[in-house]
Amino acid sequence: MSASFKGYSKRELLNIYKVMALSRRTDEKMLMMLRQGKSFFHIGAAGHEGAQLACAMQMNPKLDWSYPYYRDQTMVLGLGMTIEDLFLGFLAKQADPGSGGRQLPQHYGKKELNIVTQSSPTGTQYLQAVGTAMAARSRGDGALVYVSSGEGTTSQGEFHEALNWASRERLPVLFHIEDNGYAISVPKSSQMAEGSVYDMVGGYRHLKRFETDGTDFFEAHETFKEAIASIRSGNGPAIVVSNVVRLFPHSSSDDHRKYRDAEDLSEEQKRDPIEKFRTLCEKEGIISSGEFKNLWDEAAREVDGIADRALSAPYPAKSEATTHVVDDNPKELSAPIPASVGDEIVIVDAINHALHEEMTRNKNMIIYGQDVADGKGGVFTATKGLSTDFGPDRVFNSPLAEASIIGTAVGAAIAGLKPVVEIQFGDYIWTAMMQLRNEVATIRYRSNNSFSCPMVIRTPVGGYIHGGLCHSQSIEGFFMHLPGIHIVYPSNAADAKGLLKYACRINDPVLFLEHKGMYRQGFAKRPEPDENYLLPFGQAAVVRSGTDLTIITYGLMVYKSIEAAKLLEKSHGASIEVIDLRTLSPLDKVSIGRSLLKTSKALVVYEDSLTAGPGAEIAAIIAEDYFDLLDGPVLRVAAKDSPVPFNWDLEDEVLPQTEDIRKAAERLLGY
Repeated sequence: MSASFKGYSKRELLNIYKVMALSRRTDEKMLMMLRQGKSFFHIGAAGHEGAQLACAMQMNPKLDWSYPYYRDQTMVLGLGMTIEDLFLGFLAKQADPGSGGRQLPQHYGKKELNIVTQSSPTGTQYLQAVGTAMAARSRGDGALVYVSSGEGTTSQGEFHEALNWASRERLPVLFHIEDNGYAISVPKSSQMAEGSVYDMVGGYRHLKRFETDGTDFFEAHETFKEAIASIRSGNGPAIVVSNVVRLFPHSSSDDHRKYRDAEDLSEEQKRDPIEKFRTLCEKEGIISSGEFKNLWDEAAREVDGIADRALSAPYPAKSEATTHVVDDNPKELSAPIPASVGDEIVIVDAINHALHEEMTRNKNMIIYGQDVADGKGGVFTATKGLSTDFGPDRVFNSPLAEASIIGTAVGAAIAGLKPVVEIQFGDYIWTAMMQLRNEVATIRYRSNNSFSCPMVIRTPVGGYIHGGLCHSQSIEGFFMHLPGIHIVYPSNAADAKGLLKYACRINDPVLFLEHKGMYRQGFAKRPEPDENYLLPFGQAAVVRSGTDLTIITYGLMVYKSIEAAKLLEKSHGASIEVIDLRTLSPLDKVSIGRSLLKTSKALVVYEDSLTAGPGAEIAAIIAEDYFDLLDGPVLRVAAKDSPVPFNWDLEDEVLPQTEDIRKAAERLLGY
């Protein structure tokens, strides 16, 4: 009898088998409990265990970071998660370390093991892993970042964006593709041109490629050993393509017999990594079949006992359903009255100065986006001089890829940096929408407050500049429907500086909207507040007092509303109050109600499209909360439900004008 096999002692081999057996027995137990109605979803690791454990055993969860995908059950067990952790998540229990019962099962996360909270979209994790690797390299602590998916996800553009960024910067990322041949029912032949993922990624310079039999633990272990050693040596990213088998259907909602024949499924069973491991060890004579059977049965008993205990654990309280959408206990950061003021400045300079002051204050803050570095300094010069003053490691240009900008910022924020990124025009933010909707907005909530995403996304918006369809869009209405992101929209230079500095200080994501038509307008100039000035969110400003009618507005519409109010004062003697909301999320409902208590009339003015725009929500709030104060209908003035055309006469027709506001207010004054 051999004392060791392939460099492993008998004890080590038994431990390896035990982890794989526990994972398989967990899959089997969960499927049984599913049939008993004790949970509602399962997605298994069966057939992937060997490659996953081979990788996990060579990582340091106290240093390295992991972005596992939903099939990585054995991976996370190898990193230190427990069977109890898995069952608490499967049963949506309060003590579920991944999400406190908020996410589907197999959406792993555990803060103390650097296993980052995962979500359901396939592929969003890749760019986040790249961002975390950026943070790891900036710290110089030698950490690597693991990220994985099945081969189907390599069809996603964000996978290739991540490979491009990681390869270009030679970042310490380990990409793991677990190729079982099927993306649910779609075979690999329908996913890519002839060849494999290994062949497909051959064009990325500085990306070291490996392919391995993921059903053979020993071969996979050697492959990962070489890949990880290369990364830790500073050679840049590596990709390991593990050829594995999917022994169960895609998930409990799938029946693979509908699209795979019996012979195919039978052949797959012959490549079971657990049985292959067992056969090799028995053939060598280091472990007997009886010893393996005892371990297999012991794993079943252990899993049964843990499952029973997890069943009796409490569910989350209903009162917790809406906690942690944003930071429930933010630090007090108020400094609403400037200690001193300087010369008048325009909005774009106020933004530039705010960024410079915050970069000086916070060494973990980084700024990037398209064209932000000198000598361009941003297409509107908002970042001019910053890369010169703070260096290319902290202020730098990104690839022309909005999803890359947002996705990497997520990962950087999770790992402790404070990214303040620029999307060059709000009109082009849409390629990043998956990151924004399903990642940025949900990280705190879905992790039950274990993780947060403190980042700022600056972007120019709005029309009146002859920008045509794709340089004139107002995007705030879409984002008001995303719980979890603060939305800021300043109308003057002083507010822009105070709000942006506040955004850079808080522990939540912020969408900071800058009307490009106001960047250098004299009417938006203000004396510059000092460097300690912070303007907290959710505090509207009464920019014109009145008693006859309230106009609720924000951004450039503040000035058109003031113009209309002055015209009506001159023609009708009307006293019109104008409220500048400053932020759309949170919304200052108290100030609206206080004004309506005086005026009893509400006109909501906004540049976004009329239908389902921000004003529709504000009008609904007024009707619901302040109906008793009203003596007339709530009216709206907004852009017509049309794209914004380039021709200036047509543009004026589509966008709200002072005369439109005047007419609506005049009508309302008649009640």
